[in-house]
Amino acid sequence: QVQLVESGGGLVQSGGSLRLSCVASGPTSDYGAIGWFRQAPGQEREEVSCINSSDGSTFYADSVKGRFTISRDNAKKTVYLQMNSLKPEDTAVYYCAQDPDLYCEGFSPSGDFGSWGQGTQVTVSS
Repeated sequence: QVQLVESGGGLVQSGGSLRLSCVASGPTSDYGAIGWFRQAPGQEREEVSCINSSDGSTFYADSVKGRFTISRDNAKKTVYLQMNSLKPEDTAVYYCAQDPDLYCEGFSPSGDFGSWGQGTQVTVSS
């Protein structure tokens, strides 16, 4: 099974930027789809973005389009989430998730992903 480790979270002022990283390791050469989810206190986990390791195609939730950019470095087995123009409502724990059999073409339920990281906290102050 693939192991995922997120980093890059922190406290930032509204309008600021952060870049999250998700490093994958494990016995596979095809990581399939890797997604970023977030969960705020008292709310359901929601998908933010997803990228396909095969062709780099991406998906974004409407709430982050134009502000967040997902990218991958297959050689480093790392997926990044560049977050710009952050808002207080972006405050949440951010998780990366992966599944080798998934190809993200739109919204993908969290249950479709088999591997998850431990999460990294992002806090945006107003």
